[in-house]
Formats: sequence, C-alpha cells, structure tokens
Amino acid sequence: MAHQNVWNSRKGPRADHDGKPISGKGTRECRCSGSQHGLIRKYGLNMTRRDFREKAESMGWTKYR
Repeated sequence: MAHQNVWNSRKGPRADHDGKPISGKGTRECRCSGSQHGLIRKYGLNMTRRDFREKAESMGWTKYR
C-alpha cells in the first residue's frame, strides 16, 4: 500500500447528520459556564475547575488540605 493511499484512508472525527461531532473533547462543556477548558468529569460533575472551586462548599464537598 502506497503512502498516498494510507494518508487518504484516514478517517476524520465522527459527526451526526448536521455535521456536529458525536464524541471527543469538543462535545463536552461545563454545566455552569459552558466552557470546554479544564473540565472535571469525575463523579458526573462536568464543571470547570474554576466553577467547582466556587461552588464546591455549597455542593457539600469539604477540603481536607
């Protein structure tokens, strides 16, 4: 298989019928601010680090250190 055949056979990101991606980092956003940077997804939080620090105490999280 030549280099050009291999290069052209690469699949791009998966998308739905509207052209929006189905999976990957671009599909996830913060539930508070809508930002995509610095997401905490653990425990289903889906919040940025900044928003989590602001709202953690009211959500019942305690800081031990």
